[in-house]
Amino acid sequence: MKTIDIEENNIFIQWRIEDNGDLKLMHFSAVPFCEESVIQESIPERFQFIGMNLSGIDRPYERHGNSYAVTGPGCRMKYIDHEDTRNEQGRCIVFQTADEETKVHVFSYIQFYDGLSVVRIWHRIENRGKDEQTLEYIGNFNYEGIEKEGDLARDEKMRLYIPHNSWQRELNWKCHTFAELGLKQVQPKSVQRSSNLVRVSNTGNWSAKEYLPMGFVENIEMHTGLFWQIEHNGSWHWEIGEQNGHLYLALGGPNEIYSHWFKMLKPGDGFETVKAAVGVTSKGFDDAIATLTCYRRKIRRRNADNEKLPVIFNDYMNCLWGSPTAEQEYPLIEAAADAGCEYYCIDAGWYADNDWWDSVGEWKVSKKRFPEGLGKVTDHIRKFGMVPGLWLEPEVMGIHCKMASEVPDDWFFIRHGKRVYDRSRFQLDYRNPKVRDHMTGIIDKLVSEYGIGYIKTDYNIEPGIGTEIYADSFGEGLLQHERCYLSWICSLHEKYPDLVIENCSSGGLRMDYAMLSQCSIQSTSDQDDYVNYSVIAANAPTGVTPEQAAVWAYPMNHEDMVSEEELREETIFNMANAMLLRIHQSGHLASLDEGRKRLVKEGIRVYKSIRGDIVNMVPFWPLGLADYEDTWVSMGLESEEKAYLIVWKRKEGSREISLPLKKELCQGQKINVRCIYPAEEKTEYMYDPAEHVIKIKTDKKRMGRLFCIEKLK
Repeated sequence: MKTIDIEENNIFIQWRIEDNGDLKLMHFSAVPFCEESVIQESIPERFQFIGMNLSGIDRPYERHGNSYAVTGPGCRMKYIDHEDTRNEQGRCIVFQTADEETKVHVFSYIQFYDGLSVVRIWHRIENRGKDEQTLEYIGNFNYEGIEKEGDLARDEKMRLYIPHNSWQRELNWKCHTFAELGLKQVQPKSVQRSSNLVRVSNTGNWSAKEYLPMGFVENIEMHTGLFWQIEHNGSWHWEIGEQNGHLYLALGGPNEIYSHWFKMLKPGDGFETVKAAVGVTSKGFDDAIATLTCYRRKIRRRNADNEKLPVIFNDYMNCLWGSPTAEQEYPLIEAAADAGCEYYCIDAGWYADNDWWDSVGEWKVSKKRFPEGLGKVTDHIRKFGMVPGLWLEPEVMGIHCKMASEVPDDWFFIRHGKRVYDRSRFQLDYRNPKVRDHMTGIIDKLVSEYGIGYIKTDYNIEPGIGTEIYADSFGEGLLQHERCYLSWICSLHEKYPDLVIENCSSGGLRMDYAMLSQCSIQSTSDQDDYVNYSVIAANAPTGVTPEQAAVWAYPMNHEDMVSEEELREETIFNMANAMLLRIHQSGHLASLDEGRKRLVKEGIRVYKSIRGDIVNMVPFWPLGLADYEDTWVSMGLESEEKAYLIVWKRKEGSREISLPLKKELCQGQKINVRCIYPAEEKTEYMYDPAEHVIKIKTDKKRMGRLFCIEKLK
């Protein structure tokens, strides 16, 4: 037996190669490995690095239920060799393992990133045997012993953070003990087995319709944590269960049990998994997200949009609601330009005379809505110094679209011999080059004829488990489509380097870093209540970098009687929602009174003065993650010398709050705390240098404020 011990970027890893060739992952943590922390009797059977199922192969020992704790031939994969090299990102280790019986080889890539406690992991499978093999599952990361550090029982020390996500309630994190989730430890330090597990999955093309593809587990006794994200725009799966006295984590992309996915591998065939990131921390949740933020910036496409952070006006939210006309656009265009917006996006409805939901797909300009042509409106946008943009839903075609009856079935997802549709739309299949050519032609026309520089790509259906044609399984057809769709997005960027593409899926229902490695901006929600949006905005940097997180700011029109002070505070609150992220300005700006217009302009002006800092900052949460029950909510961005902090009071309740600042920012330093938005509204606050807290008081029912905290030289 020999070991491979790694200490890289504050990650401590141990692989063990047994005398029989088994490759085991014994340790992956922010603290060094302690052999005594492992239940010794579990070592011979467990800790396999590769989790993989091929059809017709028995699992070698007992495991009840539908878990991926024990796999075949994953449990019998043998170490061949490994390479340990460096590239421009950092260290890269590649293991080769093989199953002697099937002659299936797996190449496992572990990419480190200099200065970051995170690795990116993916696998390439090759069938080097003489027989066809059916791949049912391959996990990116299989690690047993996530609870093994420390002396306390796991029910006392372990916490699991799960990011629930849904329409208009995105980024809704909840923290649980394992006992609360059904994994109570009955016999500590014993070989306890169970058929139960914590399972978080997505099946389908909306990658984040129920959960974000990520998670965080924390050991509060040892102050260590493990975090992960699965970088895929479709089906994915992670689970935590108990096996042989330890808790294990297994995560990966689509699989047969939960995703209806399998892949046939003929002799000579290969398959590459989706990618996933796994990291460690010894400083808690905020540090984990800070590391992920820096990592996400490294893996995404380099682009000017994420460096300049232009302000975008979109006419949809609490404004035209997907029913634009030229007559309505002109005053909005002028008001948006006067407020300081730099892009102007005409949202849904520009292509249809009347109701458009089930007839989309040809994307021809409505002469009824734009009688003098769309070009006159986009020219008006440019006249006022803004870049024009349009809404598009490129993966769907309405069932009443004329074109849908003229093209063959292989333009669409097919199951059981019939076209797949949801909510009166067919799902286009991007594996078909004619589909890609059709949509590329649409983009070409929008760019060349109207000078469009911004495309909001929306997606409002869920086509389910996949398609049966030209694929081994429904899930494999779905995976191929998703990879082709990403390739198509990439081709647009190659063709039009300055084109900004927004990723929207009924708001934030496809918030993943397969999409966000290509799209520079992400819609975070369709939430139309600005008070509820503060919770989503506060938690947004957990799922997406701040400079990619588009948040609506929409001063409201009120029919009921509202006091002037309440109107002003509502406008300030709305602007505060977006001011540390990306401003998606909306609302009927042209009809606001002059005082509220000044507040919008001030908010955008302040944003422009700080956006150069945002691109290099990482998030923190002085009050912890936001919840809808909270009266006070806060989120900040920080660098070594400076921080910005948004504070919201969402409802009646406690009239004061204390916001602790990180010791790294203020300990041993004189710091200056300023409320930088709004400038003229009264804000009662003070900084207590002894306790390192900002204390804020207000008698207002609701309030939003933006602070700047700077070290004094």
